Amino acid sequence: MMKEEKILILLVALAVVSTARAQGAGPTTTTPAKPRQVTRVTKAPPAPGVEEDKDSDDEDTPEARAKEKAQEKKERENDLYDQGSEALDDAHYDHAAQLFGECAALGGEKADGAMYWHAYALNKLGRRGEALTKLAELQKSHPASRWVKEAKALEVEVRQAGGQKVSPEGEDDLDIKLMAINGLMNSDPERAVPLLEKLLTGNQPPKVKDRALFVLAQNSSPQAREVMGRIARGQSNPDLQRKALRNLGLFGGQESRKLLAEIYASSSDVEIKRTILNSFMLSGEREKLLAAARGEKAPELRAEAVRQLGLMGAQSELWQLYQAETSRDVKSHIIQALFIGGGAERLGELARNEKDPELRRKAIRNLGLTGGEKAAATLAAIYAGDTDLEDRREVIQALFLQGNAHALIEITRKEKDQTLRKDAVQKLSLMNNKEATDFLLELINK
Repeated sequence: MMKEEKILILLVALAVVSTARAQGAGPTTTTPAKPRQVTRVTKAPPAPGVEEDKDSDDEDTPEARAKEKAQEKKERENDLYDQGSEALDDAHYDHAAQLFGECAALGGEKADGAMYWHAYALNKLGRRGEALTKLAELQKSHPASRWVKEAKALEVEVRQAGGQKVSPEGEDDLDIKLMAINGLMNSDPERAVPLLEKLLTGNQPPKVKDRALFVLAQNSSPQAREVMGRIARGQSNPDLQRKALRNLGLFGGQESRKLLAEIYASSSDVEIKRTILNSFMLSGEREKLLAAARGEKAPELRAEAVRQLGLMGAQSELWQLYQAETSRDVKSHIIQALFIGGGAERLGELARNEKDPELRRKAIRNLGLTGGEKAAATLAAIYAGDTDLEDRREVIQALFLQGNAHALIEITRKEKDQTLRKDAVQKLSLMNNKEATDFLLELINK
């Protein structure tokens, strides 16, 4: 080892041991200390003769920044909408009006729904003039929206109230009504279903509609199935449609799963299809998810089907998909799904044999996250047999994520490449582990 390289490694070791002694606490665990563990690792400069991966620069292109900004806006919209719905459920109408107003101002996918609930909250506060203005804006700016029908019904209600002051109403009576309807569903569904449908199509808070839909979804009568089918097909507002689709996955039988498949095949709405894929997972429909992952033209929906298969632990199906898939992005999602489903054996195979360097390194990284002696042995074997510098650095990172100080010490003892030795020592310096600390002291005392 060159004198300068040895001094650098010893300085790293000495700094860590000195810090440990100053704190007076002997490290005892075999995992990296949480305060120091990070999820984003700065990539070191390439070693001489190794070509730098230019793909990393793609993350800083104008297109990537625009995509990230759009995603942030969408997340902000979803957060505001969800918080507004919670405020309505709690009868905090002032706060709900503010949140839905901000959501509508973003002009995103949920702007029409946010405008409707903004007007609803204003009406509850007795601010009828403002409510009517917002309803008119909704009908003018979104004439084809499915919220328009409910907006017109709310407009009639507001105008009928005239000059009378409206106070925020409690939900006690509605709670009792829902309990009575729920009891009636078991004895006389023909009478109960129309009452539930009236609640679902009326101007009720989201919480009341959710509970009415929940009651309806658990009933297997033809009348209840018919109403659920209409809502699931989109003959209501988008919020209720998505919830109906989820409830069909949770509570429905074979007929409900068939209906979900029909709606999926006929819909062009990506978000609706995402919801149905989740419902397929909830109802245990592996074959339908596999069919979507194979045949869906949209890569984002293929990736979503893959993710749902991962949640189901469908290892054999995921492996079949990986062998046939041509999209690198979808293959990356399959690797993630294999990790979620505990597929250490398949990840090991990809870490050893995948030809695409980016996918191979992702498999190595996820193999490190799985933990266990078998995964550790696979990583050690990959390090010993792989000559690619970046692959070996990825193995060092994976062993660090495992908290595998012993394997990192062995690498430091045997490795001749100074870049890799420094990587291993640097990872050992971050580990709150006695074996690692003892080894660093050994380096200092040489």
